[in-house]
Amino acid sequence: MMPATPNSRPGRPKTSPLSRQEQLRLAKRAQRERERRHGIVRYPVKLPGADAQRLKAGMSNSAFVRRLRGFLQEQLIAVQDYDNLATLMWNRRERYITDEEAFRLYERNWRFVDTKRMKPGERAFIARLVEKYGNGVLNV
Repeated sequence: MMPATPNSRPGRPKTSPLSRQEQLRLAKRAQRERERRHGIVRYPVKLPGADAQRLKAGMSNSAFVRRLRGFLQEQLIAVQDYDNLATLMWNRRERYITDEEAFRLYERNWRFVDTKRMKPGERAFIARLVEKYGNGVLNV
């Protein structure tokens, strides 16, 4: 058995000429590239500790991720999906707004909505908002 030299560490034998630090840096870069290709984005969120732990635990469950995606699609509206809504938001930068905020914008600015050229999808969307937030009535 050879005596340990001051620079050697016990453990696995070295299989790469790169330092461990450089190997780790390259592995992290490769992981970020794989995530980018799959459309995965890291986004820091500030939550209370208990909520953050629950969210972290839930994200490992595919059913939870599916339900979360459905919730976000229902609650947050992509502005560019609806022509009249995009027109009403000409002076705002948000890409997504809540469905309640969309309803309030339609209701407040109905005089600017082009009902003659409105697509059926947007009509159905407004009807859903009217039922949900206006109790079946759009005050215009």
